[in-house]
Amino acid sequence: MARKKQFGINDVMHKAMVAFWNHGYNATSLQVLVECMGINRASLYNTFGDKYSLFIETLHSYRLVYLNPFFAEKMKVYSPREAILTLFEEISARVLKGEEQNGCFMINTALELSPHDEKVAKIVSQSFAYIEKNVFRKMIERGQASGEISKSVVPIATARALLSLFIGLRVLSRSRPEKALLHSIANQVERLLPPGDTVALPHPISHTLKSQGHKIQPSAARAL
Repeated sequence: MARKKQFGINDVMHKAMVAFWNHGYNATSLQVLVECMGINRASLYNTFGDKYSLFIETLHSYRLVYLNPFFAEKMKVYSPREAILTLFEEISARVLKGEEQNGCFMINTALELSPHDEKVAKIVSQSFAYIEKNVFRKMIERGQASGEISKSVVPIATARALLSLFIGLRVLSRSRPEKALLHSIANQVERLLPPGDTVALPHPISHTLKSQGHKIQPSAARAL
């Protein structure tokens, strides 16, 4: 009879994801993985195959456990325009507090591996397409239908621009988390989303970056 595994798959995979997230794929050795996961090499190979296979599994897990729920929570709690503005606002505020400065696991991976790994590039591309089409474009179209976002906004082009700003924000959160840079991204997001007839005043997204003590709405998951 095969010996029963003495560890939870989800638990050890989460620990592996954190290691890859903090250090990157190439800098995360097998020794680092077995130590942080609390298992031996034989268990790692028997359960996940090898380091690369484990990494691919953690990318899929990140998308399902962190990425999609983070956006879904904003879309559920806020109106369309508020959802987009609050998303950028929360991440910027956390970065300025010294939190969330390890960036987004998916974006970090895109920078490190996508140029020379076709399988990783496909996963990253699918994730970015989800954010562009199922989050930003959908919120713009809903906001225009309700009158919250101006009809002058072109959904497809603006969604792509917002994705670019989101990627830029997460990259800057690792390399140059400076208030002025994050402030400029927040301002650009507002300019891309002029309010429609049903919005009396623009959402003051930049206010969070200017004031201390602003209360951030809790997310279903940590910022990505």
